[in-house]
Amino acid sequence: MLFKIGFIPITIIDVIDILIVTFIFYELYIFLQGSVAIRMFTGLLVIIVVSIIGELLNMKALTWIMSSLKTVWVLAFVILFQPELRRLLVFIGQSRLIQKIVKVGDMGFIDEIVSAVMELSNKNFGALIVIERDMGLKSIIDSGIIIQAKVTRQLISSIFNPRSPLHDGAMIIQNDIIVAAKALLPLSQNPNIDPALGTRHRAALGLSEQTDAFIIVVSEETGMVSYAENGKLVRGLTESMLRKKLHEIYSPKPQGKIAGIFSNTLGSHQA
Repeated sequence: MLFKIGFIPITIIDVIDILIVTFIFYELYIFLQGSVAIRMFTGLLVIIVVSIIGELLNMKALTWIMSSLKTVWVLAFVILFQPELRRLLVFIGQSRLIQKIVKVGDMGFIDEIVSAVMELSNKNFGALIVIERDMGLKSIIDSGIIIQAKVTRQLISSIFNPRSPLHDGAMIIQNDIIVAAKALLPLSQNPNIDPALGTRHRAALGLSEQTDAFIIVVSEETGMVSYAENGKLVRGLTESMLRKKLHEIYSPKPQGKIAGIFSNTLGSHQA
């Protein structure tokens, strides 16, 4: 026992329990923030808090009412907000922590990305492909059209076909899933950028300056393949160079003496 609050003993397990529950509710709040579901979620939190206070003060009538409301509220939440719950489950399943615990060895989607990029390059179809890493891109994803489809060469090529309504903007990829297309990226404000660079390259640099994402750019004018990373733009990628970079991103090598710690820090490249 660590201490007492009144007549209630508090142990280290209680503290851990409280911290875990707090973290879960905080992450749920962040995930749902900005959606209609956040209002119901906030209402549910209020009911839970009032119910806990009623139980601590042994207020039987209030406790009974709040318990009944909790059941109705949770059922209503599940029924009315199925899309948000599905999106939450997909988000959890695609998290890097889960991917490392439940490791999937198939890296075939890397070849799909490379093949699609080379095909787009040969056809001079402009493209902007964002590979999400450790930093979440929820606001960027929300600015686009949700796709939630497995990475394939055909789908990537179709989306960036100039006749496609989704070809403008960026595609966001999480692991082996295309989560969104036509997403808006922040433009770089760096005054030293080559003035000959177009909007796609500036958008790729802008996102790479603010996040750890890896962004692939295919020029519509020349078909040249480039990538932006950590605020730097590397141009003139070949097929083998792009494949090597993607394998480095998805299969980081352990560093240091502590086993099991992986780093996403890649070798530096000069533009």
